[in-house]
Amino acid sequence: MDYILTYSTKKLFSDLHPSLSLKEKTCCLSCCQPCARDQSLRKYHGGTQKQSLRSQEEEKVLCREEFEDNLKKMGLHLEKDESNRISGVGFLKIHAPWDILCREAEFLKLKMPTKEFYQATPQHKMRKLNAFFKRITAPLLPNVGDTETEDIKKVCYPFSREKLHFHSTYYSTVCMQCRTLTVNLFLQVLYREWASYSNFYKYQPISLIRKYFGEKIGLYFAWLGLYTQMLIFAAIVGVLVFLYGCITVDDDIPSMEICDKRNNITMCPLCDKSCSYWKLTMACGTARASHLFDSTATVLFSIFMALWAAMFMESWKRRQMRLNYMWDLTNFEEEEVSNEYFAALHAKAAKLTWRDRMPAYMTFIFLMTFAILFGVIIYRVTTQASLQMSSMPSIRANVRLTVKSTAVIINVVVILILDEVYSKIARWLTILEVPKTDKSFEQRLILKTFILKFLNAFSPIFYIAFIRGKTANTASSYGVLFKQSFSPQCAHTGCLMELCIQLSITMLGKQLIQNNLFEIGIPKLKKLIRRIKTKRAPVQEEQDDKDLKRYEADFFLEPFVSLNPEYMEMIIQFGFVTLFVASFPLAPLFALLNNVIEIRLDAKKFVAELRRPVAARAKDIGIWYNLLRGISKAAIIVNAFVIAFTSDFIPRLVYQYGYSPDGTMHGFINHTLSYFNVSHFQAETHPLQPLHLGYKVEVCRYKDYRMAPWSFNPYDISKVYWAILAGRLAFVIIFQNVVMLLSDFVDWVIPDIPKEIITRIYEEKMQMVEFFMREEHNVLKNPTVKSKGGMFCSGVIFTQTQVTA
Repeated sequence: MDYILTYSTKKLFSDLHPSLSLKEKTCCLSCCQPCARDQSLRKYHGGTQKQSLRSQEEEKVLCREEFEDNLKKMGLHLEKDESNRISGVGFLKIHAPWDILCREAEFLKLKMPTKEFYQATPQHKMRKLNAFFKRITAPLLPNVGDTETEDIKKVCYPFSREKLHFHSTYYSTVCMQCRTLTVNLFLQVLYREWASYSNFYKYQPISLIRKYFGEKIGLYFAWLGLYTQMLIFAAIVGVLVFLYGCITVDDDIPSMEICDKRNNITMCPLCDKSCSYWKLTMACGTARASHLFDSTATVLFSIFMALWAAMFMESWKRRQMRLNYMWDLTNFEEEEVSNEYFAALHAKAAKLTWRDRMPAYMTFIFLMTFAILFGVIIYRVTTQASLQMSSMPSIRANVRLTVKSTAVIINVVVILILDEVYSKIARWLTILEVPKTDKSFEQRLILKTFILKFLNAFSPIFYIAFIRGKTANTASSYGVLFKQSFSPQCAHTGCLMELCIQLSITMLGKQLIQNNLFEIGIPKLKKLIRRIKTKRAPVQEEQDDKDLKRYEADFFLEPFVSLNPEYMEMIIQFGFVTLFVASFPLAPLFALLNNVIEIRLDAKKFVAELRRPVAARAKDIGIWYNLLRGISKAAIIVNAFVIAFTSDFIPRLVYQYGYSPDGTMHGFINHTLSYFNVSHFQAETHPLQPLHLGYKVEVCRYKDYRMAPWSFNPYDISKVYWAILAGRLAFVIIFQNVVMLLSDFVDWVIPDIPKEIITRIYEEKMQMVEFFMREEHNVLKNPTVKSKGGMFCSGVIFTQTQVTA
């Protein structure tokens, strides 16, 4: 058995009249042209009402029979099995004879190994480097490679039936006996060595994965393995950056000034009416925690991650080229298969270009995304105001922590729900476009799904990083220049700590709940539902499972859909690792820990939870590479703006080298605070509890660079603000160009194709020419050895088990 199809075994009209031919059944059921048995059939049905109830099922039966006839015409062998232990389900076994496999292999121009072996030229330096690299990474996680050697390789040549003529009988026998045994052996080895969580530290058998699942799935696991392997170095550097912040937190002068109780600084309310005055020392814990992620080492880590992303992209291109060579895909070109359904609709549909559709798509996307974001903002504002008015001091003391944590959890739940909704919307929008080919449909679907899920996951993070608090914390918030402001504010130390919290909880929530729990729970739930539908008693279910045939047991597994969800979750994770790494250096570590489990989880799912997918050939990961490259380039710009505008890195540099009297950070906190006269509050905006601190407040402080109320231009922007703004813009320009230049330099230095692969391809071609010349010379000496059709092929023998695999 090479393939098995399932179908419903309900007793229908076609089953009660098996003597009718396919043409007669189609004629009688369509009722378009009367036939010889039309009268008897109408009597059997007893009227048109009963016939209409069965018309849909009968149409399915006719389509299935027509499909089976076409398979037989192609030369395939079919066998039906309706007497099985699963009620209401029939199995259609399909077998491809050896000559059919040979014909299709010749049509597809598959390269098959010959008897000739090819000894590659030794690459001593590369071999030593790869061995050292594997020794230091092997104990940590599964590698991208496998255990097979790349120094010895069989010479491959496009398959030809004429070159197989002399040994067709022998190899056909070997193929028939070993085909099922080989597949079962592959499955057992994959389940024992690859899909086991206890083997998380071992290498992945990439070649075995490719032989069992096909090149497309093999490339996915090779890419996932390389990505996980590269995360080791990013995680180590990220942990060092975090430890540096922990070690230097006690020496951070701004944090020490905030925590010093001798600095009796009274801060202005963080919101209108319900919020009251507060002491700066209350922000001591937040200030110390912010230093863990907002230090000089963070800037260096951002540069490192940009170069890491460039190195990862180049490493994957080289690894992909190695796999193409080992799997004989160097000359493979994927053909676009036209979808007949979409092609017919495309001929009738209006000729709308992407320029016509883009405004509607973008309007829909932004309205839906920012509607959810606005709802979370309203929740933050209303919850904070209500908790501030509480009569319990313990609740008022933990208002910000309560609002932050609950808002982030709600946001994560909304993100998980909208991810499923956006997947349906993306497919619906793609169907409306009516693409002509399956490849075009998949690419458009991936692009739309990525845009929707990217905005869904990152819009709250972008809001906190670049919008939240930028219109607040000023004198206008207290009614001097404008009316009451509803813009929520960040803590005194800025939005970086809140950005870190949002990023970490969102990342962990998606990985733990969506990527792991959903992947484990949903297939098992669907499997349970499918068993319930078969109406099997719980008592006999365990006994039936032992007696079921292999294909009967596989019927209860979840069908394989596509690799898009697997790629999508990793691409979104790559965005978490690179885009805002300046605010959360531990993101690579969490991604590494998740991926170590993800590899074995996906392996378990493909081997034990999903039906075996149809093998598909591919030489690259397609549009996913372009998305990765786009994210890596955008990460440079985003991190530049995060460091410049979200953190206090630039204000500290400006103060230390431009305004500090002694060239140190002493006095930095007082330098960042402006004065506000509480008598300038507008009506109905002053605090409801002005004596909350136990004394009357006349002047309070807020974080901004504005003139004092007793100056000639009160509350105007000061010169320090413009100096800092110029420094921030200069940093963005310099950081972006320098890091882009370094990334392009890495791209230029590392060649896309390894030199050894170029040498091997050339030597293999030369050896193939010499091989055929030698065979032709031998045949000329012995003219009796000729192939069918006059071609000389005595030495070129193809293994039939390879064709089957």
